[in-house]
Amino acid sequence: MPKTLRLILGDQLNQKHSWFQSKDDQVTYALFETWSESTYAKHHIQKITGFFFAMRAFADWMQSEGHQVVYRTLDETRNLQLESISDNLLQVAKEEQFDVIEYQLPDEWRLDQELQALKENFGGVIKSVDSEHFMSVRDDVEEMFKGKKTYLMETFYRKMRKRHQILMDPSGEPETGTWNYDQENRGSLPKDIAFPTASTYVKDATEIVELLERNHVETMGRMKDNVFTYPVTRNECLEALEDFCENRLQFFGTYQDAMTVKHPLLYHANLSFAMNLKMISPREVIDAAIAAYRKQSKDITFNQLEGFVRQIIGWREYMRGVYWAQMPGFGQKNDLDHQLPLPGWYWTGKTKMNCLSHAVNQSLDLAYAHHIQRLMITGNFALILGAHPDDVDAWYLGVYIDAIEWVEITNTRGMSQRADGGLIATKPYCSSANYVNKMSDYCKSCHYNYKEKVGEKACPFNSLYWDFLDRHREKFQKNFRMAFMYRTWDKKDGDEKELILKRAAWVKEHREEL
Repeated sequence: MPKTLRLILGDQLNQKHSWFQSKDDQVTYALFETWSESTYAKHHIQKITGFFFAMRAFADWMQSEGHQVVYRTLDETRNLQLESISDNLLQVAKEEQFDVIEYQLPDEWRLDQELQALKENFGGVIKSVDSEHFMSVRDDVEEMFKGKKTYLMETFYRKMRKRHQILMDPSGEPETGTWNYDQENRGSLPKDIAFPTASTYVKDATEIVELLERNHVETMGRMKDNVFTYPVTRNECLEALEDFCENRLQFFGTYQDAMTVKHPLLYHANLSFAMNLKMISPREVIDAAIAAYRKQSKDITFNQLEGFVRQIIGWREYMRGVYWAQMPGFGQKNDLDHQLPLPGWYWTGKTKMNCLSHAVNQSLDLAYAHHIQRLMITGNFALILGAHPDDVDAWYLGVYIDAIEWVEITNTRGMSQRADGGLIATKPYCSSANYVNKMSDYCKSCHYNYKEKVGEKACPFNSLYWDFLDRHREKFQKNFRMAFMYRTWDKKDGDEKELILKRAAWVKEHREEL
């Protein structure tokens, strides 16, 4: 075998990849902590910390398995004045006289372009291979919906179930006769329900924090006492998966949309960081959940399991397919022509709106919020306010530990902000305070009154919701899923409408004071 240098990106920490199944003295693996990856967005301090912890642990594992490894810390790459991944890779390749550079296909368009450009500066052979992580391929969605104006996740989800024979019976039909249990996945929390404590993996992050400070990497968010708690090794991730299946899967589906000030995780898995860095695979996550269902069927009902499986092979794989079908143009979409800056309190959590204060502060403290907090609290408010999708993208990409562009931008600019013109979602994900009150306990202790639409104490969600519908009537009034709300708006008399729209105008103008 020719002398080969293989690149491992920070989100390609897959011990099960075929690369690692045998050792070869002619092969060296390279991982780099770089300025470009630390600063292309203003990342949460816990996000960069998590990546560096996981990358270092992966390099240690490779060395323990007998593989040859080059690992450069941020101090080293900065001192060498090599700011990008390709800069470092080419420098190692030329200094050590490698004949071949190999890399796994990246999941971000910008890195895909950067690595494709390697051939312009490297005289040897360059090869790319699959990351061997996903259950679909890059162009599945593009091929499936070629020529279509909208992409339906449900169509993709059913094909994935059939392709991989997941929860299917021998006749080719879904195991229970029903494909989707979404209607049974929207329960609000009972008053007396308990929340199990999830496993944590405590590490002192002081060394990495000081490394970032030394290199002037600007971050957002908080990490109390420099204590980091996410799993960063494959064994830790497998333990976290087992913990979810044993202690939270039994209530996941029913309460996956619920929100409370009492507990940040509720019954969610919080495995997206582990999966997005490829420390564990979607197939083994699904298999573990199905095995738990088979073993404990009296405790885990089918709607819990199906709701979880749909999140993995439905939404997660689907969003990746949308990304590769639509990039790079997707990153510039702004179908609703929203232009307002996102309020500054998204970076501080200092707002009198209890739902947003809780969701934003939780995000800043933990680099985590579950999907409904993201979609129907922080995302919903940004949408009905009319915030520019660029601002919303920047915040979501930065604040969450699991935010990698392929999954962040499709969920944010597409599903949440409807900037894609309705490609992903059949209706905008917007609501008034009534939904927030129904699905959470946020409104009970809020400065604002969730029942009021106008006046100083009126919840800003209410006037902004009707204002959003009114100003975008041309786009949405023929949408069958929104017809009822337009009929409701039209039944209001002119004076009431005027007061609501005036309140909305005040809210938008004074958004920093809310």
